[in-house]
Amino acid sequence: MVQPTTSNPALTGFRAPTLIQPLHNSIPPELVPRYDPVYVAYYNAFNAGRLHTHEVPIEEFRKNPARYTIAYGRAPGPEVFRVTEQKCPVNGGEITVRIFEPAPQQDDQGQPKKRAAYVNFHGGGWVFGGLNYDHSFCKRLVHKLEGNLVAFDVDYRLAPEHKFPIPVDDSWTAFNWIRSKAAEFNLDLDRFAVGGVSAGGHISAVISHLCRDANIPLRLQLLTVPATDLHSVFTPHGDFDRENCPYDSYREMEFAPALPAARMAYFHRSFLGVPRPAQSDEDWKISPIRAPNFQGLAPALVFTAELDPLRDEGEAYAAKLQAAGVAVEVIRVAGAPHVFASLDGILEGGRDYNKKVVATLREQLGEQLKG
Repeated sequence: MVQPTTSNPALTGFRAPTLIQPLHNSIPPELVPRYDPVYVAYYNAFNAGRLHTHEVPIEEFRKNPARYTIAYGRAPGPEVFRVTEQKCPVNGGEITVRIFEPAPQQDDQGQPKKRAAYVNFHGGGWVFGGLNYDHSFCKRLVHKLEGNLVAFDVDYRLAPEHKFPIPVDDSWTAFNWIRSKAAEFNLDLDRFAVGGVSAGGHISAVISHLCRDANIPLRLQLLTVPATDLHSVFTPHGDFDRENCPYDSYREMEFAPALPAARMAYFHRSFLGVPRPAQSDEDWKISPIRAPNFQGLAPALVFTAELDPLRDEGEAYAAKLQAAGVAVEVIRVAGAPHVFASLDGILEGGRDYNKKVVATLREQLGEQLKG
């Protein structure tokens, strides 16, 4: 008969440990206290644990964007008189421009009153995004400018299917096409502004240089968390160059939502190809901070976000504008992620952004400044 051995206390009292790993794409713990707590709550509820869109094969994303896209926090825009779309011919095809109009007004002579124009270029890393991104924002601007502004949203073609320079060229073509429609929309050609977020800020910066070079009047460039320097941050093959990157914000926010360095590296590779185009005189259209001349550019309103890898390059770009004598206002939004401007329904920073943009457009595009 086999006698039972004495029980091993270590085994008898064993309990499987509870192991909790951070969710994929979580906010790094050391950064959590620095964010607006409202953003942390929403991000943890809807984003943490999910794939970023750049982690999905682009072919799969294009088949069904809604499957991989998360959207929340955008305040609905007020109704405006009319929203229409037109096709703008571009090299090799056509793109859509969405047009937001106020009700027509008459001047003192009973003629249709001339309106200013705001031309918007959406964000999304030159890869994602479209006319739905800033729809409510464009409606808000038209409503708040009280009949004095028509907004145009440009649906430029996207990478990687349409690499640089196509998104930039489409945008410049669309800008000039909009100017050619001045009579149709009662536009004052002396009262134009451009703007955009992230990749849209990059495009707006390039358009501002092109306007100056072509002697086209431009009253304002609205650059929100703009990408201004792809050359210094990434190697020619699109890898994050952590050691040589001149911007501390990239190292500080390397893993920060909603734009970690890996996501920007993906955008670099998709937009420019691998390797990126060889050095040329067109480099400044990739990295506007390398533009040869900053003098005579339109006044700029530059927004950066405290918790954004692009923070320092946006502020460096603003400093180059200021050094050249350009009128610039720079606002760093405290506690804000890269995407704060599209979270105006939940973040105070987003609501303040709207108010400041409206006030600046009123100031820069007002008829009293004409001439």
